Amino acid sequence: MASMPADRSPDSTLALLRAGYRFIGERCERYDSDVFRTRILLAPTICLRGRPATELFYDTERFQRATAMPLRVQRTLTGRGGVQGLDGTEHADRKAMFMSIMTPAAIRQLGQLFDDEWLARIPAWEAAGPVSLYDELGRLLTRVVYAWVGVPLPASQVADRAVELHAMIEAPALAGPRHWRGRLARRRAERRLADLVERTRTGLAPAPAGSALAVIAEHRDGRGNLLPRRTAAVELLNLLRPVVAVDQYLTFAALALHDHPGWRDRVRDDDEATEQFVQEVRRYYPFFPMAAARVRRSFEWQGHHFPAGRRVLLDLYGTNHHPTLWPEPELFRPERFAGRRVDPFALIPQGGGDHWAGHRCAGEWITIDLMKRAVANLTTTMRYDVPVQDLTLDLRRMPALPPLGLTITNIRRTD
Repeated sequence: MASMPADRSPDSTLALLRAGYRFIGERCERYDSDVFRTRILLAPTICLRGRPATELFYDTERFQRATAMPLRVQRTLTGRGGVQGLDGTEHADRKAMFMSIMTPAAIRQLGQLFDDEWLARIPAWEAAGPVSLYDELGRLLTRVVYAWVGVPLPASQVADRAVELHAMIEAPALAGPRHWRGRLARRRAERRLADLVERTRTGLAPAPAGSALAVIAEHRDGRGNLLPRRTAAVELLNLLRPVVAVDQYLTFAALALHDHPGWRDRVRDDDEATEQFVQEVRRYYPFFPMAAARVRRSFEWQGHHFPAGRRVLLDLYGTNHHPTLWPEPELFRPERFAGRRVDPFALIPQGGGDHWAGHRCAGEWITIDLMKRAVANLTTTMRYDVPVQDLTLDLRRMPALPPLGLTITNIRRTD
């Protein structure tokens, strides 16, 4: 049996925080292996990257999600009792609930709300002068997704809700005050949404027919029971939060258009070029760094021993930059997707495997649709300038974004 390479440090938590997205990949290159063992948060952990590793990681006979996510992540990003931490029939039931929401008509409805809101915001951007695109898109998506889900949101509360959702997104990778702000934001949001679910069920605040709020509030599990009100709140946040997090990809799309201006004309009114461009943005830029699971029962893989109960981290970013899968992975080349079928175990910015049976993000189609619409709006609906600024992406920071969120100015609508 081959000896699994081991990280030299007795605990690599601080090293992970320092290295960020490159933590697993750098060590894989150091050990010339796509698998190694270490300790994270003092717990023995196996780290993986690459296509074979992804296919292994999404084998539900070998891995489970229950207890895999550290509590600091559950208390900020994902919530406790949500679909990400379920297995077996319970996961299948909950995932089917989410997939029932992701109909083509519902995705088009969300996209139309997005386009309408983008157009409505242009006059304010014109008057404002320089704006942070990331900040503006966060508020725009907050307003749009609350309307789409069916959760009431007064205009006066949009900015606060955007800040709240961003606090949850950023908190898992942080320590200190920002982590605790994320925990507080989740507690407040869950409590507020749990009360809304209860009012929806009792008829005091009926949900719009067919809305995600109605689907989740009325969903019954395999035993015929309604979801606990707090669990329903967690699942509502599992729609609201990820859609707002797409502001990262929309900002990256704008950054890519700025860094590669030749693609502005290529994507204009060309669906195939836009598809290639969007997929390369998803592959190239950093989104969620890694996914977690636990070994269900002991097994051997490629000569390495995986003991029962061991936490395993799959490197999403590193797999999307694996040189065997993606020649010259550090170059932005959308044409690499020309005529290429998307491999669900190779392109994994939002998880791998099957949407229905596995833990691949149910909202991936929403992400792609919103990105395509954003590219169209950035290239045809309006014009703008990008002033000189620091556009460096610090991959030690999770999430990694331009320091000012990509400032744009001289915004005007095209007629």
